[in-house]
Amino acid sequence: MAGLVAFACSADARAQISLSTAVNLALSTSPRVRLAQTDVTRTQAAVSESKDVFVPAISTNAGVGKEVGAPLSPPVVFTIGAQSLVFNFSQFDYVRAARAAVASAQRALDAVRIDVAEDTVNTYVSLDNAQRRRAVQAEAFAVATRLSEIVQDRFTAGVDAHMEVTKARRAAAQIQLGELQVDDEIAADQEHLRILTGLPASGWKTVPDSIPPLSLPPAPRETADTNLNLYAGTSPAFATAVSKRYTARGDERQLFRPQVSFAANYSRLEDAFTSYDQYYPSFPGTAGHPNSFNSLSVGVQLTLPLLDMVRRAKARESAADAAHSLLEAQVQQATFIEGRDKLRHNAAELVARANLAELDHDLAKDELDAVVLRLQAVSAGASGSQTNPKDEQNARLAERQRTLDMLNAELQLQQTEVTLMRQEGSLGRYLELALDGTSDGQPGCSGARRHLSCVANHVGHRARGGVTCGCSDSTRSRTHHRLHALHPAVGAGHHTAVGPTLHFSGQSASLNDPNRRVRVLPGAPPVAPRPVQAP
Repeated sequence: MAGLVAFACSADARAQISLSTAVNLALSTSPRVRLAQTDVTRTQAAVSESKDVFVPAISTNAGVGKEVGAPLSPPVVFTIGAQSLVFNFSQFDYVRAARAAVASAQRALDAVRIDVAEDTVNTYVSLDNAQRRRAVQAEAFAVATRLSEIVQDRFTAGVDAHMEVTKARRAAAQIQLGELQVDDEIAADQEHLRILTGLPASGWKTVPDSIPPLSLPPAPRETADTNLNLYAGTSPAFATAVSKRYTARGDERQLFRPQVSFAANYSRLEDAFTSYDQYYPSFPGTAGHPNSFNSLSVGVQLTLPLLDMVRRAKARESAADAAHSLLEAQVQQATFIEGRDKLRHNAAELVARANLAELDHDLAKDELDAVVLRLQAVSAGASGSQTNPKDEQNARLAERQRTLDMLNAELQLQQTEVTLMRQEGSLGRYLELALDGTSDGQPGCSGARRHLSCVANHVGHRARGGVTCGCSDSTRSRTHHRLHALHPAVGAGHHTAVGPTLHFSGQSASLNDPNRRVRVLPGAPPVAPRPVQAP
């Protein structure tokens, strides 16, 4: 597979895997995607089956044997026949129903691909966040260990009580417990990514630069003309309802409507092994006028069903099934919209929490800088300051804890943003940004890997007047097909865009960057960046 080849050709593949590579591998190897693809193949075969009833079905048979006594049928030794449907009101509805079933299976496949991509992005973001938290906790444990040593020395000198020693040891033990918990999170995320991508669970290391900046998508502007049935969460259900509606209509039109069928047959007769000529002496004919032993028939048959209680009951059953399917889709749509709106409100709350956690981190950083300055003043001989190394370590420990709180709040917000983008149809565009940010300059890599840097240009080539990249057609087709399922509004004219288009700006920043942007809720006052203070 293209993704596996891309992974193998990377020089640092065993250590770091980008977000775009992980999503590409998941879409290529996911059993859920392959299962949905088989459903599409099955429904496409059903369309052919419903249309092929108009193509004559040809069959032949032959046989010979001894017969005595009264003949029950003409002595046919070889026959070939053909029959087909010429016209049927219901069959055209069955063809439409089969095509609607294909649309439902295709939309279900697209939904599964989006689900797999969402799952991969959320797991990748969670793993990246857990690895960053693990590094912060390692730093915090080193600070807690140093604090324990300082408090122990102060206790030995008679400055601090033994309770302070216990508190310091408890803080170190609590951080160590947190390290074990984060290690479990990392192992779980790596195992889940192994299931998604097929790569070994051990050795997974994320590439933070491959994760585009996340942001809440704007609320969709739903008007009276908005087709809510096209939302990815409910689109397959409505397509299934359309299919069942056509099936019910076809069953209803079985009665009181003519059906025309075609039939043709050729048979070869032979009475040498039967007593047919004894019971029918004129069958062979006379010596001067022998009868032909060949039989050929061609014709059409007209049937008009007048009374069929079984078909009438079947029509009522199909109508009820179609109504049930439509109501089920409407209930699913209402649940989807309600959950999406609730998730958007929760996302606004998570934005506020993330802002608060970031401000708390900045405050802890400022307090640490102030403690360091006071400690330096004490070292320089200034009077009036009661700061000691224990206060410095406590401030550093508090700053590391605020960093962990900020990372936890950031993870919750990021996963909510990914889920919201998936529900509003902008996750595909976000993944295009991930592909745009993938750099690949390694020699000897496959075309699929090299194509990641320009695949976003190809995905939108129709909207840009047919401009494509220089990759091979097969490589471009595979990658475009996977991304098109995630963002169906791009690259195909028979799909309809669902949800708004999301644009991102800005660059990712490190945790200690004083100018890192703070998410601001609409209507909230702007937050000024924290100035850099001298150590």
